[in-house]
Amino acid sequence: MAVPNNVTQLILTGLFQDREAQRVSFVVFLPVYMATMLGNGLIILIVNTSKSLSSPMYFFLSHLSLVEICYSSTIVPKFLSGLLAENNTISLNGCMTQIFFFHFFGVAEIILLTVMAYDRYVAICKPLHYMTIMSRPVCHVLAFSSWLGGMFHSVVQILITVPLPFCGPHVIDHYFCDLHPLFKLACTDTFVAGIIVFADSGLFCVISFFFLISSYVVILVHLRNQSSEGRRKALSTCASHITVVLLFFGPATFLYLRPSSTFSEDKLVSVFYTVVTPMLNPIIYTLRNAEVKNAMKRLWSKNVNLGGA
Repeated sequence: MAVPNNVTQLILTGLFQDREAQRVSFVVFLPVYMATMLGNGLIILIVNTSKSLSSPMYFFLSHLSLVEICYSSTIVPKFLSGLLAENNTISLNGCMTQIFFFHFFGVAEIILLTVMAYDRYVAICKPLHYMTIMSRPVCHVLAFSSWLGGMFHSVVQILITVPLPFCGPHVIDHYFCDLHPLFKLACTDTFVAGIIVFADSGLFCVISFFFLISSYVVILVHLRNQSSEGRRKALSTCASHITVVLLFFGPATFLYLRPSSTFSEDKLVSVFYTVVTPMLNPIIYTLRNAEVKNAMKRLWSKNVNLGGA
C-alpha cells in the first residue's frame, strides 16, 4: 500500500536559530548578494560591448557570469527573506523547484569551467590553430552543451525525488532545499535514491575535476619548452580560472562525494559556495586580467563623458 504524501509545506530551520545572529547575517549577506549581481552583470556588459574582449575566453567568461547570477538567485533571495521571517516556510513544490534550478545551474557551471579549461589548453598548446578549433560556432555549441548538461542532470535528480512519499516531519535542517536533507523527510527507504544521487552528483563532480586537473598538467608539461616570459603570460591567463575551480570544487566535492546514509550537512560550507563564491569570481577575473580592467576603464570613461555632455 502506498504511503500518502501529506506534506505540502516545509519549514527551513535556517543558518542560525538566534534572532540576533539572523539579523546580523542579513546585514552581511545582502551586500554580498548585491555585489554578486553587480559584479557579474558588469562582466556580461563589458564582454558584450567591448571589441577587445571578443576572444572565446571572454565569451565563456560572460556565460560563467550569467550562470553565477542565476545560481545565486536560486538560493540567496529565499535565504535572505528567511533571515527576517519568524517562520521560514516553503511549499513542497517550491522546494522541488529550488532543487531543480540549484542543480541545473550548479552543473552548468561545472561543465562551463571544464570547457574554459579546454579553451586554455587549445590557446596554449595549439596557438596556431586556436581560432580555427575554437571558432564562434564551436563556442556556441560548447556553451549550449553546458546548459544542456545541467538540464539533463537536474531532470535525473527530480525524477528520483518526486516519486518519494513525504509524510512528516516537515522540517528541513538547512537554509535551502537540497536532496540530502529532503531525503531525511521521506517515509520510505532512500538508500537506492541516495546511491543514484551519489553517483550522479559526487562522481560527476570528481570526474570533471580530474579532467580539469589533467588539462592543466598537459599545459604545464607543454610550458616547459617555452621561454620564461611565455610561461609567465600563459600561467597568468590560467591562474584566475584555477582559483575559481578550486573555490567551487573544493566545497562541492566535500559535501556531495558521500552517500546520503553517511551525509552530515555543513551549512557554513554551503554558504561559502552558494553565497560567497559567486561574488568572488568576477573579482578574481577582474583583478588578475589587464584586458578586463582596461575595458572596464574605457566603459567608465565613456559613461562619464556622456554624462558630462
